Amino acid sequence: MTISYGPVGTLPTTSTTTTTGTSGTTGTTGTTARASSNTVDQDMFLKLLVAQLKNQDPSSPTDPAQFLSQTAQFSSVEKLTQLADLSQKVYDASRQQTAASLMGRSVTWTDVSGTGHTGTVTGVSIGASTPNLTVDGATVSLDAVSAVGTAPTTTATTGGNAAGGKTTGG
Repeated sequence: MTISYGPVGTLPTTSTTTTTGTSGTTGTTGTTARASSNTVDQDMFLKLLVAQLKNQDPSSPTDPAQFLSQTAQFSSVEKLTQLADLSQKVYDASRQQTAASLMGRSVTWTDVSGTGHTGTVTGVSIGASTPNLTVDGATVSLDAVSAVGTAPTTTATTGGNAAGGKTTGG
């Protein structure tokens, strides 16, 4: 049995050489194992590595440099995958922070019919894929927001002068 390694992240091809009858004819049958997502995890890699070591030809052992290269490539791919996962988590946290910072702000968004609306953000909910804003009672996806401004402020007057102090008679 021979195990041939293809590009990093793909499963190796296995082939078996069989000899039949007394005529000495040799045939090769090849099969390629494929995972549903076409990726190899660490456990699968180690199993294949052990199988390769068990089944190698003693008269022609695996080149140690090639062996080390395969291990290093797998390690690099694994670290890149971890980095991609971390980057996605940072991106998601950034979007959640952006949504939270819109509380009390005026936003403009376009609904599914193409109509533009403007309102004040009164709540934020974190959905499975994107944060949602509550704008004047309507749920709006953060992705639908096209503009952000300051919400109009209402001032309550209790009587007084422009400096905010109370005036006293006389």
